[in-house]
Amino acid sequence: MREPTSNQTAPDHDPTGLSRRRFLSHMAWAGTATLFTASGGLLTACRTSSPATRKAATSDLSFVQISDTHIGFQGPANPDVSATTMAAIAQINALPTAPAFIVHTGDLTHTSTPDQFDTIRQMLATLKSRVITIPGEHDSTDDDGQRYRSVFGQGTQGDGWSSFDVNGVHFLALVNTLHIDTLGHLGDAQLAFVKADLAKLSSDTPLVIFSHIPLFAIYEKWGWGTDDALQALSHTKRFASVTAINGHVHQLMTKVEGNVTFYAGRGTAYPLPAPGADGAPAAKPLTVPDDQLHDALGIRTVGYISATSRTTINDETLA
Repeated sequence: MREPTSNQTAPDHDPTGLSRRRFLSHMAWAGTATLFTASGGLLTACRTSSPATRKAATSDLSFVQISDTHIGFQGPANPDVSATTMAAIAQINALPTAPAFIVHTGDLTHTSTPDQFDTIRQMLATLKSRVITIPGEHDSTDDDGQRYRSVFGQGTQGDGWSSFDVNGVHFLALVNTLHIDTLGHLGDAQLAFVKADLAKLSSDTPLVIFSHIPLFAIYEKWGWGTDDALQALSHTKRFASVTAINGHVHQLMTKVEGNVTFYAGRGTAYPLPAPGADGAPAAKPLTVPDDQLHDALGIRTVGYISATSRTTINDETLA
């Protein structure tokens, strides 16, 4: 893993109580594919993610994360987001082992129009496995997510949250992109859902939590954090291993705090700058040379090996 470069800054204040120096010691940035294994909340990273390494990490459960397709975006950062989305879908469909499901961690669309939702719905329908989605803030630009839920909300509760179990692993799909001011927000109803949902589980149950906006504070000035995340995560303290996976930031980030390992993944639309890079006042699409765009976009495959309680995470670019 690379150490943060000089323009990759972390926030000075973190609601978890981490100092900026300690935050950096827990945060890893990467620009190339890296294979991670997490056991009991401890993170180990391999410097290579070759096909042989991936083959060795055989699991009895695997799923794929795709995120931030931003269908409808128009701009120099990516002149054809539909093409890069379909490239990601082709990459998923070509996996040697079909995943148990694919999770889209939000910002399916760019301005939440009916046509954009219909386009991404048809694209996701070409995937060969079950698809689970959660909304991003771009999916609820003017209607509190009603159009999103009319297309993707079947079987969910409240504003679109849900939970489910696969092969002994418990999954929570949370929504923190509605009713927000500057940061992500879960709200009282969803916090009550998390508390009740986890109360019925044994402490040795592996947990995986999906959200769009990260559940750890990355950079508050850009809204990269969730103001009531600590309340939700307080209900996970008794569990041996918790993995939290998000989109929103369009780049790879990893943090370990207590029993929780946090992973932020790439999008398929365009890259974003590192937090606070060059004094940027907001997270705006980052234009890179054409031959570097696919290196900045990608998908993530996750495997769980029940015999060893080990999670393997492999981030792959679209290049």
